[in-house]
Amino acid sequence: MLKWTQAGASPRRVVVTGMGLISPVGNNLQESWDSLLAGKSGGSQVTQFEATEEFPCRIGCEVKNFDPLDHFDKREARRHDRIAQFAIVAAAEALASSRLDTGSGSIDAERCGVLFGSGIGGIATFEEQHKKMLEKGPGRVSPFFIPMFIPDIAAGLISIRWGLRGPNYATVSACASSAHAIGNAMRHIRYGEADVMVAGGSEATITPMTYAGFSAMKAMSTRNDDPTGASRPFSSDRDGFVMGEGSGALVLEALEHAEARGAEILAEVVGYGISADAFHITAPPPDGYGAQQAMRTALEDVGMDASNVDYINAHGTSTMADAVETKAIKAVLGDRAYEIVVGSTKSMTGHLLGAAGVLEAIASIQVVRTGRIPPTINFQGPDEECDLEYAHGGVMQRDVEIALSNSFGFGGHNVCLAIRRWN
Repeated sequence: MLKWTQAGASPRRVVVTGMGLISPVGNNLQESWDSLLAGKSGGSQVTQFEATEEFPCRIGCEVKNFDPLDHFDKREARRHDRIAQFAIVAAAEALASSRLDTGSGSIDAERCGVLFGSGIGGIATFEEQHKKMLEKGPGRVSPFFIPMFIPDIAAGLISIRWGLRGPNYATVSACASSAHAIGNAMRHIRYGEADVMVAGGSEATITPMTYAGFSAMKAMSTRNDDPTGASRPFSSDRDGFVMGEGSGALVLEALEHAEARGAEILAEVVGYGISADAFHITAPPPDGYGAQQAMRTALEDVGMDASNVDYINAHGTSTMADAVETKAIKAVLGDRAYEIVVGSTKSMTGHLLGAAGVLEAIASIQVVRTGRIPPTINFQGPDEECDLEYAHGGVMQRDVEIALSNSFGFGGHNVCLAIRRWN
């Protein structure tokens, strides 16, 4: 068996050997990446519930043409909320692409774990079962309600399906959830607690209660007549985020473990910065000091500075917070901020909440691998506070050695991941 435990040894390097993705612009990694490079929007009218005119927002970025019976039998499909279905599909693609043979006995399953985040969990199941209880009584609530609803169930199901018995839990930090999962998974490997981690997140929140709640906060776009053009990060007329859904998964490994089994290495996760705003339940501080701290810490983690950064996949939600993130980037990078590209793939995918971080980490990995930066679409006019290069004109070709991926969540949670090209 491959086993790498070295008490007192230096922190280990952590590499990416597999990726999987199901998104509003593609039902696998390649389809999603091709759509991002093409500037394809995943926006449409909501189809998963009857979004009447009572709902201020009636648009979303849904996963399309997804049939759970293509992946599960009927009984299993009924017992998994949509977040779990997405998570298993993304993990399956990631593990297949990593060529990690989890069933052969060639790896130590006790040193292979799963960290999977979700900001809200199985909210569709909650709404369905709550309605059933009100209409038919508590005796009609499904015995599978709790395991279908709890946010940690995706991590558990992936562990069970592939027999991974190492560290296993969920991260729940709103829109930073899956970025926290990746960073924590990296640390488990770095400090010898695991050799392999499946890390990512899943979200499926296109439901009446979610839309009612976010609309009440006035956080969502109300451009119901323009679903493909409603998500407008950094544009002067942005009016709120567009809800997305989906899941992404990474297979992270200790470098020596990956090399010993001859794995293809896609990129290296080199930095992880986390912080709290300690300011407001939903709004960032005006100067974005929490975001600044996360970015600085990610760079310090890898021993680099602003001059090393070539690209940032911004949180970029198409809300007023875009200006705060821009201010934070300029505070951290100084003049370098005007020399790099800062992009927002949310212009195409919408905001996947707890799964946003992993989707954007995957996009960042693809950028360092290919040197191709997806556009930030739907730009309508400049905002004087958003004055960086956002790739509004289309795909940009750049030599990218280091990419940062930012994720910020309600409650003041901030994460920055630093990803390095594998040479």
